[in-house]
Amino acid sequence: MFTDRGDAGRRLAESLEKYRDRGVLVLAIPRGGVEVGLEVARFLNADFSIVITRKLPTPDDPEAGFGAIAEDGSTYIFERVARWIHPDLLESIKDEQSREIERRKQVLRRGWALPEIAGRTIILVDDGIAMGSTMMASIALCRKQKAAWIVAAAPVAGPDTARALENEADEVVVLETPRFFRAVAQAYQNWYDVPDREVIEILERWERGEE
Repeated sequence: MFTDRGDAGRRLAESLEKYRDRGVLVLAIPRGGVEVGLEVARFLNADFSIVITRKLPTPDDPEAGFGAIAEDGSTYIFERVARWIHPDLLESIKDEQSREIERRKQVLRRGWALPEIAGRTIILVDDGIAMGSTMMASIALCRKQKAAWIVAAAPVAGPDTARALENEADEVVVLETPRFFRAVAQAYQNWYDVPDREVIEILERWERGEE
């Protein structure tokens, strides 16, 4: 479906053309969403940064999750899953992911605060949306920060997840919603887990104004 994250970002950007030169803020969700978000921000002549949000992994299957937590503490929980997790363990998982968020804030964003969100149009970008919890928590953060308009954007998402996002974001832009969707990776020819180093390099290129 997409060659790589750069290809996906360029194609997603074209679908958001109505926001070009309108002073929007693109916030990418690390790590995979950063290259996609970069391409969107370049095309739209937008401001660009990252919002750090972490999945809350289930104890017996870390690849799955029962929700997500954003850097300001905004949390989205799948209650049907979380009710099977002991409250003490749930809080322990949240604390662990909050520590990882703090690490990423220091390493990836060098401790800088989020750009001003209040009153702005915010485009939240990820490389794909599976269960949707990280995007939901990011939307909650933007709501709390008084964003004027929130767009949830991704190259690919599950059909049910895309519909659920419509109840949370002001607009949802998803290029592909495969009927049999199990993982974001299936939408990419070239897929790999993005390391911190690559995120830092992308953000540094943006700061220097390099293509």
